[in-house]
Amino acid sequence: MKIAIIGGGPAGLMAAEAAVEGGAQVDLYDAMASVGRKFLLAGKGGLNLTHSEPLEPFLARYGDRRPQLAPFLAGFAPEALRQWARGLGAETFVGTSGRVFPADMKSAPLLRAWLRRLRRTGLRLHVRHRWTGWHDEGLLRFETPDGPQSIDADAVILALGGASWPRLGSDAAWVPILAGRGVPIAPLLPANCGFDVRWTDHFRMKFAGQPVKSVGVIVKTVSGEVLRRRGEFVVTEHGLEGGVIYAVSAHLRDAVMSTGCATIWLDLSPDRDVTRLIADLSQPRGKRTLATHLERRAGIAGVKAGLLREAVPKEAFLHPEQLAAAIKSLPISVVSPRPVDEAISTAGGISFAALDDRLMIRALPGVFCAGEMLDWEAPTGGYLLTACFATGRAAGAGAVAWLKEQAKGRAVRR
Repeated sequence: MKIAIIGGGPAGLMAAEAAVEGGAQVDLYDAMASVGRKFLLAGKGGLNLTHSEPLEPFLARYGDRRPQLAPFLAGFAPEALRQWARGLGAETFVGTSGRVFPADMKSAPLLRAWLRRLRRTGLRLHVRHRWTGWHDEGLLRFETPDGPQSIDADAVILALGGASWPRLGSDAAWVPILAGRGVPIAPLLPANCGFDVRWTDHFRMKFAGQPVKSVGVIVKTVSGEVLRRRGEFVVTEHGLEGGVIYAVSAHLRDAVMSTGCATIWLDLSPDRDVTRLIADLSQPRGKRTLATHLERRAGIAGVKAGLLREAVPKEAFLHPEQLAAAIKSLPISVVSPRPVDEAISTAGGISFAALDDRLMIRALPGVFCAGEMLDWEAPTGGYLLTACFATGRAAGAGAVAWLKEQAKGRAVRR
């Protein structure tokens, strides 16, 4: 059994591990000079491998794609992922947010240990091999430093990523290749992304780059559901980005696509209710400036005060009721998501309807897919990596099982 895996990210490497365990001869090809580049980037701020919450709420993070992903995530659940890391010498711990990290917070040692083990078990790596499709006779085509090459394989696993971070290899060059073979592909869209806001020049120059901490956000989905999240974000030259923005980015993006714009409401004082704010702001100001009064009575200063002045009429600052209402629900209009190549991940990809339960493309027998190529998305917090690992493992095992069935069928026909 000869299996070619194209793409050396977490999904591709996990597919390789499962295929090798199944007894296949595995060759993995990657267009870059080394594998796992996006995995290494994910570890720069501390590698968030998965999340510790119970499986039911964990699965809910995948939204409309929960039914399709649930079987693969059940087959390689967060706890199994932690055990897998432990087997590579990487103990994990649960942070205060429930996120799971390696004890040293780094991705490089884990990747090195993983590659050592894969090589020992027979995996052959081929870097600087850019896949360009198939020859008419079914051979895989690659562009390499030594010129074009043709590769034969009994099965193929594609794990080429989405369209985010093209400089690390995820450039979506596979889309026209598969679309040309009749594979249905949902448009690739930015996910876990920032958004453009039409800031005034004064606000942009004064506050771009500043974090907004301890804030609540409220968004309405296109179906009318109200979502509330809490966290922090960063004001950028273009608009907003960061943790709590990423958490609601799918809904903001869909609203923008549906109506041309969207509104996010900010709760700048999530630990105080509006009644208390009105009482605090109604206290005599004396000789203090309005800015000092706002900071002392409501804890609103700096970039939070700037956001208020950006979105609230001047006269509202003279009325405690209006000002308190604005602090608790400040509307900010977003006009567009940032470009897909700036996003942490992408939505869209190969339709699950085009795949069987082993992640094989029905129209291309023997071709399997895994990871971010598939039509799903998830928030940050370990959910992205977990689904990439899980679908990679399923594709690797699925390819081995399919090849064994093909061999058995040929033996019976003889």
